[in-house]
Amino acid sequence: MSKTMEPTVVEVLGKDSIRIDYEIWGSYIAKDLLTNVKALTYVLVTDTNLNEKYVPSFQDAFTAATRELHVEAYLHVFTIPPGETSKSRETKASIESWMLSQERSPPLDTKTVMIALGGGVIGDLIGYTASTFKRGIRVVQVPTTLLAMVDSSIGGKTAIDTPEGKNLIGAFHQPTRIYMDLKFLQTLPEREFINGMAEVVKTAAIWNEAEFTRLEKHADQLMAAIKKTPSDSSRLDGVNDILKNTVLGSVRVKSEVVSKDEKEGGLRNLLNFGHSIGHAFEGILAPQILHGECVSIGMILEAQLARYLGKLSGSAVARLTKCLKSYGLPVTHRDSVVQKRSRQKPCPVDQLLSIMAVDKKNQGRQKRIVLLKAIGRTFENEATAVADRHVKVILSSAVLVHPLSTGKVEKICRPPGSKSISNRALVLAALGEGTCRIRNLLHSDDTEVMMKALSELQCASFEWEDDGEVLVVKGNGGKMRASPNALYLGNAGTASRFLTSVATLVEASSQTKVSVLDGNKRMRERPQKHLVDALKTNGANIKYQGKEGCFPLEIDASGGLEGGMISVEASISSQFISSILLSAPYAKKPVTLSLTGNPVSILYTEMTVAMMRTFGITVNRTSTDPYTYEIPQGRYKNPPHYEVESDASSATYPLAIAAITGSTCTVPNIGSASLQGDARFAVDVLRPMGCQVEQTETSTKVTGPERGQLRPIPEVDMEPMTDAFLTASILAATAKGSHPTRITGIANQEVKECARITVMKDELAKFGVTCRKILKDGKTDGIEIDGIDINQLKRSPQGIHCWDDHRVAMSFSVLAVGAPEPTLIQERECVGKTWPGWWDELTQNFEAQLDGVDLQKPKKNSSTSDKSIFIIGMRGAGKTTAGVWAANILGWPCIDLDHRLQEKIDRPIKQFLTDDLLGFRQKELEVLQEVMTKESKNHVFACGGGIVETQKARRLLEDYHKSGGPVLFVHRDIEAIISYLDSDKTRPALPHDHRTIWERRKQWYADCSNYEYFSQTSGTKALSASSQGFAHLLHGITGRRDPLKQLKSKKQSFFLSITAGDVSDIGDKLKEMIVGSDALELRVDLLKDSNHELPSSEFVAKQLSLIRGIVQVPIIFTIRSISQGGLFPETDEGKVRTRELSRLALRMGVEFLDLEISNTDQLLQDIIDVKGHTKIIASHHDPKSTLHWSDGSWVPFFNRALQYGDIVKLIGVAHSQADNASVSKFRAWASTSHSTPIIALNMGQQGQLSRIQNPFLTPVTHPLLNLKAAPGQLSAQQIRNALSLHGVIEPKTFHLFGTPISASRSPALHNTLFAETGLPHTYSLHETPTVEALRPILSSPSFGGASVTIPHKISVRRYLDDESDAARIIGAVNTLVPISRELPNGTGALPGKNGNLPNGIGALPGVAKRFSLKGHNTDYLGIISVLEAAGAQRSLTPSSVPVSGRAGLVIGTGGTSRAAIYALRQMGCSPIWVLGRSFEKVKALIGDFPLGYGIRVVDERVRDNAPVLTVGTIPATTEMDGGVRGWVEEILSASPGRTKGEGGVGKEEGEGEKRILLDMAYKPAVTPLMEKAKEHGWVTVPGLDVLAAQGVYQFELWTGIKPTFERAKEIVYS
Repeated sequence: MSKTMEPTVVEVLGKDSIRIDYEIWGSYIAKDLLTNVKALTYVLVTDTNLNEKYVPSFQDAFTAATRELHVEAYLHVFTIPPGETSKSRETKASIESWMLSQERSPPLDTKTVMIALGGGVIGDLIGYTASTFKRGIRVVQVPTTLLAMVDSSIGGKTAIDTPEGKNLIGAFHQPTRIYMDLKFLQTLPEREFINGMAEVVKTAAIWNEAEFTRLEKHADQLMAAIKKTPSDSSRLDGVNDILKNTVLGSVRVKSEVVSKDEKEGGLRNLLNFGHSIGHAFEGILAPQILHGECVSIGMILEAQLARYLGKLSGSAVARLTKCLKSYGLPVTHRDSVVQKRSRQKPCPVDQLLSIMAVDKKNQGRQKRIVLLKAIGRTFENEATAVADRHVKVILSSAVLVHPLSTGKVEKICRPPGSKSISNRALVLAALGEGTCRIRNLLHSDDTEVMMKALSELQCASFEWEDDGEVLVVKGNGGKMRASPNALYLGNAGTASRFLTSVATLVEASSQTKVSVLDGNKRMRERPQKHLVDALKTNGANIKYQGKEGCFPLEIDASGGLEGGMISVEASISSQFISSILLSAPYAKKPVTLSLTGNPVSILYTEMTVAMMRTFGITVNRTSTDPYTYEIPQGRYKNPPHYEVESDASSATYPLAIAAITGSTCTVPNIGSASLQGDARFAVDVLRPMGCQVEQTETSTKVTGPERGQLRPIPEVDMEPMTDAFLTASILAATAKGSHPTRITGIANQEVKECARITVMKDELAKFGVTCRKILKDGKTDGIEIDGIDINQLKRSPQGIHCWDDHRVAMSFSVLAVGAPEPTLIQERECVGKTWPGWWDELTQNFEAQLDGVDLQKPKKNSSTSDKSIFIIGMRGAGKTTAGVWAANILGWPCIDLDHRLQEKIDRPIKQFLTDDLLGFRQKELEVLQEVMTKESKNHVFACGGGIVETQKARRLLEDYHKSGGPVLFVHRDIEAIISYLDSDKTRPALPHDHRTIWERRKQWYADCSNYEYFSQTSGTKALSASSQGFAHLLHGITGRRDPLKQLKSKKQSFFLSITAGDVSDIGDKLKEMIVGSDALELRVDLLKDSNHELPSSEFVAKQLSLIRGIVQVPIIFTIRSISQGGLFPETDEGKVRTRELSRLALRMGVEFLDLEISNTDQLLQDIIDVKGHTKIIASHHDPKSTLHWSDGSWVPFFNRALQYGDIVKLIGVAHSQADNASVSKFRAWASTSHSTPIIALNMGQQGQLSRIQNPFLTPVTHPLLNLKAAPGQLSAQQIRNALSLHGVIEPKTFHLFGTPISASRSPALHNTLFAETGLPHTYSLHETPTVEALRPILSSPSFGGASVTIPHKISVRRYLDDESDAARIIGAVNTLVPISRELPNGTGALPGKNGNLPNGIGALPGVAKRFSLKGHNTDYLGIISVLEAAGAQRSLTPSSVPVSGRAGLVIGTGGTSRAAIYALRQMGCSPIWVLGRSFEKVKALIGDFPLGYGIRVVDERVRDNAPVLTVGTIPATTEMDGGVRGWVEEILSASPGRTKGEGGVGKEEGEGEKRILLDMAYKPAVTPLMEKAKEHGWVTVPGLDVLAAQGVYQFELWTGIKPTFERAKEIVYS
């Protein structure tokens, strides 16, 4: 501020308290305080962020001023943590305690002045502190944010927050001075700046229309400055005066209101416009969504409420919406940015209403809300009482429409301006020269999109007059510049077509030479190809950025079309024709436009021609062809005024209400002279249906027949008014007669906002109305409707799904008012496209009763689980093996496309390849196209290696995976592939060697796929491990497993951070290391690729494949940068590699990807857009300890992480134990404010306690690792030990029930495992012959689980509440697991799969509410485990589909034989032979299993299919029956039932399936049965191995921790 100038003074409450200007902080304020706000002591309170930046200089200025003025005064400074959390009782108390301390000299007294330097939190808190300190002392406000300047600093309202709500405890305490230094705004972050603009717009909206107009006018200039970086010293240059006047305008409004009503007697409530609803949203969405953002949303909803109640015009709502949007503020909580920042946090209407119920403006239970009457005026000079039901309609996503009472009432309805005419008028006026005032322009999403896009192209300027009733367009005569920003057009079809041609007229700007047009998902599906083709043939350079023929488009700035002859296919949309017509005058030569095909909706073309004439360009048809137009060169001349007709399509709805209810409705400004084809609806449709129609040139009046008396029309061609067919269909549904109503000529309606003909057919079916599509030339051209009695219309409980289509919603609302029962209409807000006030019209004019219904949308599920999988890769890479695995896992058929191709050709593929390679590729392409069309779901396709050789096939595969379909690239070590291919003579030689072919195809394979699998070397054991790893990958690809959900269900979870440079170095230890952890983190930054400085994609792919082949736990893929405490460089090369490797991780289906939020928004969004089912861990590490948990400095990082992460990970550094307490408090706050799980802890030795206290996914190390991933890292065992010592993990008792059990090795096994995993539990024997003796143990609160052996495996089932499927089928239980839960009604059995267990542990006294008891059988799992360990390969096939020809054998019929049968079934055996001494027992045993199990009594047939897997269940001490022994001898000596390799996958040449025998007897170590099997070459396994293996699964059931079989076996045998 100049030394000669004084700041601007604003009065409030009769005092000149407010000072506003630039650079007054410092000397000016210090002198003014010492001169006009005199005191001996001053206390400046600010937050830690502002302290360093602003306080030292002020202290110097204050000291200098005391010397200059010769005044004795003292300045004390106190700092608090920044953020909303400081606005609390605790912070206020800490300030007061400090102020009351006797350390102050001189002490603070009643004349002390407090200075609040900061934003709204500081101002509110310090104002309230000053109001109570020594019964009130003076306070000075120095706001540093725009929001605080224009709002909280003025008026004396002070408060703190409590857990019960915001600002509920406080006082009115007027500041003595308010100093607003606008220089503070120089460094205000963009979002905070915009946040404050919400309050600026609010004050203008309620009080000063002229100020509001000024805000509209300067929006672009202010936003350009706001968007500059805060560090830019020239940020506010050029807008200094505009900004000052903006702040002054807002401050003056608030000061005037406060001066008239200091204590909120009524008038001051007006300042709460937008706050009643806005605060409710803030109560749910804060802190991720800021106060001003929530108020902006609230303003629009409260304005819509005023419109709904008939107090405010639609144009005013539209004007307010546009203004808020122009300042970057959200106008709905469904805004994409709001959804992203809040992680789609739901805002239930009942919760919003509940929060609103505690609003201070309310009178009792009556909600009071500020309602606008116009821009700059409110309906009342206070808040208005509004019923909850009205508020609920506005807040809800759906509306329940009640039937109208019938009666001969007359209504007049004036629909909004025509969308078609509005959009054309906007383009014409913008391209024209001069100023045009457009009246009755449609205020809608479509026109907003159009105006915004035209503004971005600098095509014209737009201003509103007459309270938004008139739009002033100042056209630039066709002079435009390309915009650096993509023009986002939402789902505005008209804008998308018109602007495609307009974009060819623009000139290149200094920032870009192209324009990009884009839209929402539906827009990206709508056809643009015919228009683009026409423009391209006339010189326009247009590229598709996505799917061919659709948005987004990239259009070169070429300054206009070439001109001359242009042909356009006109059978899809007349908008293609109008688009070219509108831009044609600005071509470089006159244009002759020829329409080809069968032109549709030609009346819309005539509308365009007529309007062009009004704007000075006359278009002529040629004399020889009615569908050829000649357009001269020229510029549009804007008429001074232009009035838009009401929308004729929209007019059909009120007219149809008259028709269906038997009432009368007049539309006064649409008649026979209308430009719109839909104006004929009343005459051509309603009159034949039995309505009385009176139509003049300018008006239409309709009177309906008696309710239910509408007549069907045999056939009506609605080609001239296609949009009106929906309304006609609704009426036809209630027109019962001897014939249906046939509507034709509407083919284009299938490619509108939705497939409208299909939607009408499906939605009318919900009412019991039958419709059929009418086909013409094989395409849908119309609809046939069988009308029914109106009173027989059914009620649809799920309501009408509108497909985001305004016309669907409004049409069905017509049916709703005539139906006998209320109708639920979803997506209420979609009517905003053409008639935002439709629901208001329905309730005000037609007096319909509406109820709001809250339909919370579920979060989007990107599941691709039913989409067919295509597998590509080089021949010999393992595609067939992977395909068989995938098919078996998913239960889908696997089809080799070469085999499918062979079925379609008349010669062997080898010969075809040799004779005609190009022909082969064409046939291959045709097969691919066919299966993608006809078998796009629930199939697995293995493609030929050369499928990527043709561009069309590559495009098919690319489009398929971009649409969410899985394309899996399978590969392995390329040297091994080449070696195999070079030796394979079954295929003809190709033109190039295999290495050259690989180099050519490598990138194609990557481009054509979205997933990747690197297979391991073949061989039975390697393949078995690989198959399990592949299964893990496949479940991730298809979304069949949700590892995050599983982790969230655990009380504690951990991930192991491996720090090896190469996974192969620790591969033999990895299984042991992972025990006790729930996931594994691959630290890519720590990998050492000997061939590259940074790890290559090939090297990392091998690392991931190695991990998949060793352990089957979720993988966390992490690239930790140097600044975040890792080793990955942040150079340009490092950033490129980060992107590449992150994409690789997604392609390989990792379950979790750690993304550092310090990366750019672009990189983060690029990764998230293709993440599929991978969950993102959004992380930030602060190794330099610049952030503190207690001062709010972590909050912005938390909010940013929420935007991108499915999990938030924040890691600080602890310097003392207080830091651990702080992070614990922060974690608790974050967990309550949002459902996204959080990892929050401290590094360092001092931070170890925070690792112990962090419950979710704590990173851990292991003693076998040479290096910890972070300082202070603990092992999972150490953390569990600590949690046990703290009582977090309570000690439980586990038992073995049975007799005799004294020699059991189970206690040794489980107690050792408890100790090794850090659990405080104990396992002991409980020998008892009766199951009743178990009741006291089962009811004990310390009971943790039990093993069950003979004789209780069956009898214990009486105490179960539930049992596993395996236990139920086997008929025996060996494991008991208590499950904590509330039982139904406190007692009795749990409902579910095992309803045949009537008693249950729930029936035991005292345990009904503690836990339920579930029984399992892990014997079969133990059997499977030891067979696999011996080399058997488990079938990946679902157990209901066994591997054909793979036989198994069970010897014996005792209890163990049942588990053996079930295990062999799970191994894929069929048949399963059973050999026993008693034929009756064998038959009885077989009869206990489902028929489909393929169990057979051993007889002569076994010789034709000898088993390869055998389980003996006869005790070794029991002599075998002679007959049994004979069969055993014969079977063991027989050859396997399958030839080598038959039915297997991926086996090495000459490698057959191993024959394995397991003898369940524990003693002796080698039984006679095992000896006999060894003699015949069988691999034998002792039964004690099963004890160890089943114990592993028992331990996992009890603790969630799965030990290794090797360790369990070691313990058992020790």
